Amino acid sequence: MVFGQVVIGPPGSGKTTYCNGMSQFLRLIGRKVAVINLDPANDSLPYDCAINIEELIKLGDVMAEHSLGPNGGLVYCMDYLEKNVDWMESKLKPLIQDHYLLFDFPGQVELFFLHSNAKRFIEKLVKKLNLRLTAVHLVDSHLCSDPGKYISALLLSLSTMIHLELPHINVLSKIDLIESYGKIAFNLDFYTDVQDLSYLQYHLDQDPRSAKYRKLTKELCEVVEDYGLVNFTTLDIQDKESVGSLVKLIDKSNGFIFAGVEPSAVGFSKIAMGPVDWDYYRVAAVQEKYIKDDDDVDNDS
Repeated sequence: MVFGQVVIGPPGSGKTTYCNGMSQFLRLIGRKVAVINLDPANDSLPYDCAINIEELIKLGDVMAEHSLGPNGGLVYCMDYLEKNVDWMESKLKPLIQDHYLLFDFPGQVELFFLHSNAKRFIEKLVKKLNLRLTAVHLVDSHLCSDPGKYISALLLSLSTMIHLELPHINVLSKIDLIESYGKIAFNLDFYTDVQDLSYLQYHLDQDPRSAKYRKLTKELCEVVEDYGLVNFTTLDIQDKESVGSLVKLIDKSNGFIFAGVEPSAVGFSKIAMGPVDWDYYRVAAVQEKYIKDDDDVDNDS
């Protein structure tokens, strides 16, 4: 079996930074990692990629040849990639014996809840190469400070989960910057556990743009709650405990911890990590670490 992650999320959510940091962390704990760049618009990669989609097709060439914009060009590239899945299979075969795979996908969200070419590409790879993949869906944590944007993120996460049909983990990325655009209205666990969304209504009504859509917003929140699928974990990609906690969740979701592999590949190296207290990185600890309440601000001043 071959294990890995499908890294997705809106533009700016930190996918490329995530792949860079995650690959470094996984190597630190003893895994061989191959990062596959599938974003033809990403021409500045901070990591060494084992496979680059630009070897197959380039977004600039597609836009020029077919008179397409960036969004249309990305859809074309994903469609072309799906039709040439044998090319990707041949590139992956030398790696799948002993590598953990990170697929860095484009940030165009329509590819993962509206169009089916990316989904079919993943399904074909899974079937051909016996892959065990987890979708890691990154959402910028600062969206929690805007109730309207947070609800949009919930809908996007739910739609993507249903569409992709993979083991799925939603991640509030850049948790260290969660209040960079304003304070959050509730404790962090309200946003990670997706608790009673009716509490957001008061804050939505304070914005005249949101108040006009009160009934629609209420119905959308009920859809999210009725499915009961969406929750979030948190991530600070520069914090080893945060990354390690996420790796533990991913390994459970795709079955890596249950596979018959060498213990050194599964366990976290005590030399590299030190003794890891997984309870440390619960939501309460994250809130205490990254969010200042009003009393803390007053005391500091």
